[in-house]
Amino acid sequence: MPEEEVLTGGGVNHVVRAGDTVRRPPGPWTPAVHALLRHLEARGFTGAPRSHGLDERGREVLDFVPGQTADYPLPGWVRTDEVLAAVARLLRDYHDATVGLPHQDVWYFPPVEPAEVICHGDVATYNCVFRQGRPVAFIDFDTAHPGPRVWDVAYAAYRFVPLHDPGDGDGIPVAEQARRLRLFADAYGLDEAGRQALVRTAIRRLEHLVGFMRERAAAGDAAFAGHVARGDDRFYELNIEHLRRHESALTTC
Repeated sequence: MPEEEVLTGGGVNHVVRAGDTVRRPPGPWTPAVHALLRHLEARGFTGAPRSHGLDERGREVLDFVPGQTADYPLPGWVRTDEVLAAVARLLRDYHDATVGLPHQDVWYFPPVEPAEVICHGDVATYNCVFRQGRPVAFIDFDTAHPGPRVWDVAYAAYRFVPLHDPGDGDGIPVAEQARRLRLFADAYGLDEAGRQALVRTAIRRLEHLVGFMRERAAAGDAAFAGHVARGDDRFYELNIEHLRRHESALTTC
């Protein structure tokens, strides 16, 4: 067994690197995630790690995807138009590759109708691997679940545009958010119905995130309790109000 290196990240799971693999604790959703990753491999989609089952300690074994991720405050290179468009195209390729995968499994989050694709569930800068400043893969598929395309697109746009309150440190002016949101939708190839629903869906996604975070914290989950204590839920509520105030200006036409 190669020497293990603890990987830092969202703080929800204890994740280590062992050689060219990543070892993570499994959950009830792990069989569905591994089936998804095998399906992606069979479809020729290279923007996700491969699954290698469980190790002798019962941990799931995944490819280690070399490169770098980006966390907050967001570095300048991850905020370029080129990266924004490339992430949207990678997300479209991922969604298209999931079409046809059966949905009768246990997922981290319950399916959202209409279940058009398998949503990643947390497309963000910290779950995207970059090489030479270009996005090459998504990682951490624990939150994958069936849902409509716009359910994933809206959250990815929230993270990558980003659709934050301009005063939060990572925010940008509303007019620039609207321009970049349009660019993201164009690069993904989002249909008109999806464009009109983008901002409302981003609000719903953040409301779901806040509710889930508080529910897990109240149930004694130390990781989510730490997030609430840090004020992450209030940060998302600030951005919900921002999106509500500027929905008309931000709606991609």
